[in-house]
Amino acid sequence: MNNGYSLRDVGRMLGLSRSIIRGLIAGGFVSPLRGRRREYRFSFQDLVVLRTARALVQAKVPTTRILRSLRRLRKELPSDLPLSGLRVEAVGDALVVREGDTQWQPDDGQYLLRFHIEAPLPGLAVLDIPAAPPAPPGDAQFEQAMALEESKPDEACAVYRQAIAAEPARAAAYTNLGRLLHERRRFADAEATYREGLRRCGADETLLFNLAILLEDAKRPREAAEMYRAALDENPELPDAHYHLALLCEAAGQQQEAIRHLSAYRRLRGKR
Repeated sequence: MNNGYSLRDVGRMLGLSRSIIRGLIAGGFVSPLRGRRREYRFSFQDLVVLRTARALVQAKVPTTRILRSLRRLRKELPSDLPLSGLRVEAVGDALVVREGDTQWQPDDGQYLLRFHIEAPLPGLAVLDIPAAPPAPPGDAQFEQAMALEESKPDEACAVYRQAIAAEPARAAAYTNLGRLLHERRRFADAEATYREGLRRCGADETLLFNLAILLEDAKRPREAAEMYRAALDENPELPDAHYHLALLCEAAGQQQEAIRHLSAYRRLRGKR
């Protein structure tokens, strides 16, 4: 498909709702191109990244590590490999890509040996498959809330709160809850959610970016600019943060900073 995949195509192929896909885009996990009517157009690499990002967020891999790994992964992905031919997963604190019998780490490109030794008689058997870690306490509620987002957003909000109560340091739950509240124009509740997430989870770039968008929508440009700067302190390669901050700086008469962030935005977009 030369023009890429539509939002509907991605939802059908990956089994993700539109709200989840938009949440992953807002979080900076993927930056699809735009079609003639400004609609999203996703590449094959975007499909892999979307599927992987959601799984890693659910596995509580730190956001900064996910973004760094996925950026490197995107550069290595072939354009003609079937989606089913790749498996990307977290092994301990590392991200591992499996292509058939080959496995490698996108963090450093290092190839890994896969041990599989079996004795001809009953006895020795050594495998490199680690035991599955116990699921975090808020996983069930988090999964349930994501499933409810599109059809029953109010219930999804309530279940996200349950997930947070079970696991107060889960940044993704604050991110998704804040986004839902923001979409429903409950600005005060959304802001409180993002700020509580930052207090509990530390300077998470996605929470900072989403809070900046919220403050901008609430007509609080100075505070929004500070949050964009804070998000860029955590990850300088967030193109949308550079773009929004450039516009705010231009409106505030800060021309040099505006030019610097617009240049960064164009540079980062040019990498695609």
